[in-house]
Amino acid sequence: MELPERKDVPVRETWDLSLLFRTEEEYTDAVEKVKRLAESIVTEFKGKLDGPDTMIACLEQYEQFCILLQHTSAYAELSLSVDYTDTLRQDRNAQMTALRAELQSRLSFIESEISAADDSVFAAALERVGRSRHYLEEIYRSKPHRLHPEAEKALAAFSPVLDAPYEIYQSAKLADMRFDPFEADGRTFPLGYSLFEDDYEFEADTAVRRAAFRAFSHKLRQYENTTAACYNAFLTRCRIEAQQRGFRSITEADLFRQHISQNLYDRQIDLITELLAPSMRKYARLIAGIHRLDRMTFADLKLPLDSGYDPRVTIAESRKLIRGALSVLGEDYARMVDEAFDRRWFDFAKNKGKDTGGNCESLYGKNSFILLTWNSRMADVFTVAHELGHAGHDRLCNAAQSFYDRECSLYLVEAPSTLNELLLGQYLLKTNSDKRFRRWVLSTLVGNTYYHNFVTHLREAWYQREVLKIIDAGGSVNAEVLNGLFRRSLEVFWGDAVELTEGCELTWMRQMHYYVGLYPYTYSAGLTLATQTATDIRREGAPAVDRWKRMLSAGGTLDPVGLANLAGVDITSDLPLRHAIRVVSDMIDEICALTKELDGI
Repeated sequence: MELPERKDVPVRETWDLSLLFRTEEEYTDAVEKVKRLAESIVTEFKGKLDGPDTMIACLEQYEQFCILLQHTSAYAELSLSVDYTDTLRQDRNAQMTALRAELQSRLSFIESEISAADDSVFAAALERVGRSRHYLEEIYRSKPHRLHPEAEKALAAFSPVLDAPYEIYQSAKLADMRFDPFEADGRTFPLGYSLFEDDYEFEADTAVRRAAFRAFSHKLRQYENTTAACYNAFLTRCRIEAQQRGFRSITEADLFRQHISQNLYDRQIDLITELLAPSMRKYARLIAGIHRLDRMTFADLKLPLDSGYDPRVTIAESRKLIRGALSVLGEDYARMVDEAFDRRWFDFAKNKGKDTGGNCESLYGKNSFILLTWNSRMADVFTVAHELGHAGHDRLCNAAQSFYDRECSLYLVEAPSTLNELLLGQYLLKTNSDKRFRRWVLSTLVGNTYYHNFVTHLREAWYQREVLKIIDAGGSVNAEVLNGLFRRSLEVFWGDAVELTEGCELTWMRQMHYYVGLYPYTYSAGLTLATQTATDIRREGAPAVDRWKRMLSAGGTLDPVGLANLAGVDITSDLPLRHAIRVVSDMIDEICALTKELDGI
């Protein structure tokens, strides 16, 4: 069935943006207020940030500006994310993007003037500043990499143009890419981005699943050169900016922002590639054996191990499961789950032009807004738990930290989300001792949670690292180069266990994370911490939960090593990563043993 227009989906399946602004008029008033705040800050503080008192006073006003700018920008972006085909939403978001760039350009003097202050003035400000201390420390840390104030101002002003590759990518993917129906076994099926990624990839009928993959890949290939050109333009911009700021490479610049070493970055990619591949190849062969496939192809990798035991779940049922699973994190966390469902934080709807995947936008002083597409699968329940992990993290750190210090390093940003998936899995295993059910839960964790973070995004990370080597050496990339690199990433991991059918090399086109710096590898980094924490919670209970929540509350006030230490995990050692890989391998071994017992395979 073809996807409906946005206006035709049930309201109960959409999020309630009135939680952010009750009316369009209220949003418009907020936009005008943010303009006035910017003007007031310029008038009162520009050219005057030469003493600790004026610095602190300016930062207090600037924080209020940043909060309101975040709210107004998010309102426009969230509205567009659910329907990229709506030209009015496109226009509003474009206008807000241009305004944000203009205002940030005008206020770029703040960090420039603070970073230019004498060390004694800076030290005096740090002693008095209170909740914004860490933000000031970051300005000082980044001082060697700041450009001339006029250059910083120009960069901020040009941000809509510099960020255009991402906007073009999203428009091509979500607004222009129209999929034709495809045929399988004499039947005709509709096709779309979300239909393929959320439905057909898991389809039990091999003819339909593989035909959907061919049709989907055929459409992607029609856009491969445009998508590659967008990505190359983005990377060229990143290389130029990194060089101008005194970094030797894009990678060095991104790792500096993440407060992480090259060693931890490389270790995450290389160790999983080396040690997890044998177990995942075994799992792929098991899927082929259970489903009696003629061959194991790339299009079959997301096939559920036990398709006949993939229960359909309603949104109401998912709420009960998630609340039960996450109650281990405390009653305050359980109440947040109730609030999320009761007050419509979620956009479950399935419609044309909606963004794909799942994501959570948390707004300072407000609630979170969670986007996903509901397909009544257990995988959707894990997605909801995942996104609520981001919401819970943001709620705790927003309550404890200033707006400036609300975000932790990208290195650990996926830890709270993936922990929730593991807690859901542990909860499900406690509810039923049936061996088939146990195999289904374990295979869901392997085939969804760990596959998504330790395989899908890890292969993207391997590929991204190779791409950046080319760009940092002064080269460029095109569709042929990107296709070749991604195919090689898959070959290295899957060996001869999986047939890499035509179209697998285009997988790089499906992910927007490449436009967010070194993001793909952080999924595995977050899940590494989450796996150790889930083990600790199962063994210790409340003490491990308390450590975890202290980490969440710390926001961005510590680097990843310091944050992990709060949770009781030492990520400077490779032991937590090796533990996580062993957990997955042990799950696969148990799944194989259960399958032999249940099915004789």
